[in-house]
Amino acid sequence: MPRPYASAVIPASADQVWQLVRDFDGLPGWHPAIATSELTAGSAAEVGAIRKLTLGDGAVVVERLLILDDADRRYTYEFVDNPFQVRRYVSTIRVAPVTDTGQAFVEWWSEYDADGAAEAQLTELFAGNVYAAGLAALQKRFAT
Repeated sequence: MPRPYASAVIPASADQVWQLVRDFDGLPGWHPAIATSELTAGSAAEVGAIRKLTLGDGAVVVERLLILDDADRRYTYEFVDNPFQVRRYVSTIRVAPVTDTGQAFVEWWSEYDADGAAEAQLTELFAGNVYAAGLAALQKRFAT
């Protein structure tokens, strides 16, 4: 089972970054690949909430919030519907403090099932174009 992963140090406190990232409906506010987000069930802070994301190219991804853990500054979600030919996809984004510098360490990863022939391309897409691109946008947003 593939596990795409990206991480970055963000020049802000873990609490500041978590305050922005934790909004399950807030991706368009900081992720460059997300054009719009619409909650179709629940609230942005409610396990079971469903968001409909429209990507910059017009593709639509529907995701369900599975875990929201403020103490550990992380949330986990799954695909309900997606254009990537992925059968099962569960992803987590987590924000932790870098105690030495007061900055935030953010990591984002997933596990998914897809046809073997598509795995390398999908892993590169998720790790680079989704997670790393989002983390780079967070770095830029919080840069002083």
